[in-house]
Amino acid sequence: MVYFDAASSAPLHPVARQALVASLDEGWADPARLYKEGRRARMLLDAAREAAAEAVGCRADELVFTSSGTRAVHSGVAGVLAGRRRVGRHLIVSAVEHSSVLHSAEAFEADGGTVTRVAVDRTGTVTASSYAEALRSGTALACLQSANHEVGTEQPVAEVASVCREAGVPLLVDAAQSLGWGRVDGDWSVLTGSAHKWGGPSGVGLLVVRKGVRFATQGPADERESGRAAGFENIPAIVAAVASLRAVRAEADAEAVRLRELTDRIRTRVPSLVPDVEVAGHPTRRLPGVVTFSCLYVDGETLLHELDREGFSVSSGSSCTSSTLTPSHVLRAMGVLSEGNVRVSLPAGAMEADVERFLAVLPEAVAAVREKLGAPVPADVAVVRDDVLVVDALGRRCPLPVIELAKVIGDVPVGGTVRVLSDDEAARLDIPAWCEMRGQEYVGEEEAEKGSAYVVRRVS
Repeated sequence: MVYFDAASSAPLHPVARQALVASLDEGWADPARLYKEGRRARMLLDAAREAAAEAVGCRADELVFTSSGTRAVHSGVAGVLAGRRRVGRHLIVSAVEHSSVLHSAEAFEADGGTVTRVAVDRTGTVTASSYAEALRSGTALACLQSANHEVGTEQPVAEVASVCREAGVPLLVDAAQSLGWGRVDGDWSVLTGSAHKWGGPSGVGLLVVRKGVRFATQGPADERESGRAAGFENIPAIVAAVASLRAVRAEADAEAVRLRELTDRIRTRVPSLVPDVEVAGHPTRRLPGVVTFSCLYVDGETLLHELDREGFSVSSGSSCTSSTLTPSHVLRAMGVLSEGNVRVSLPAGAMEADVERFLAVLPEAVAAVREKLGAPVPADVAVVRDDVLVVDALGRRCPLPVIELAKVIGDVPVGGTVRVLSDDEAARLDIPAWCEMRGQEYVGEEEAEKGSAYVVRRVS
């Protein structure tokens, strides 16, 4: 089986495995105790903190270890918002942040705060000017990921941090996806990371709060980790996490060059091998190992199963793979096609031969899924009402509404319209994306008795 889902969780690095096993015999005692075993555990913890701080680019007393990257985000956001409560109750986030940040924003709103969600362009990128426009006198905190977890787009953190610094607003950076590749540039104030993203064990996160940032820990007081991360430290896992971070950093420059060549190969060749494909994310300003594309007329879940049978583990942001049947918030914010979405995220050491085999099996896998979904549309699906062709796709899930639209668009004259009735949330994103790919005009969404009506005008 070929594992191409490192953005979800990277395989455990060999150095992490060695450090974990070795520290199990040395780091089991309470590091707060003064006897020999406790002192030994404290030495391991302190050494790990010093090494992590050096890798991040901060002081050791600014960094604490948490039980996960998500916990680091939740604690970081809540702590700064509480510490700066007198400044105001306004939070800024980008529309493509990780769910841990967005969930923190939702909790803040529920508690009476206000949130501005900064939009992105079709590559998934924010601008410093958009953050500048969102800032106001009551802004307590701004958040921006260093790189996107779904499409790999790297964000202009340094520019945004400069804008926030001028306004006196701290910037929290979720660096989970990028920290294994290098330090985060810019004058940021708070930073979070997650060890299993860079080949460390799961259950270890980093939270860095710069000196001078007002921070009030939420929840019951705890004396461990400067009071910012409650609970007994998992020292063997922490030691392994930091050992793996140092190891991947030592290999990062050379590995980045190699993985960029492989992902560039995928980005270039997939559209030529598979018709009706949209590649998402910034073409150059992106993580080395991540490439995402979406295939028209494809059920994402079925495609992932086809690729799994061929021996490839990949992931998807398609609504077709979601229990809620709603598209990824990242793809939705970017305004790109969501159906048939595939994210390939190569782990360190990914083989060229495996990438070539993936490119070889992908066209047949997509064709097989399209064939399964290509049954003739029942005669009563498309009808003419008042000189408008109406496609009744109610109850039909992604990607069927778009498939049925594509089948009938040629039945109307140039200038004529097709009205697609759908109650699938993905249609709101995928029908406009299809129009852009096909050179047709998306007129807009209208209310319907059930679901919504998406109106498309035939241009060519």
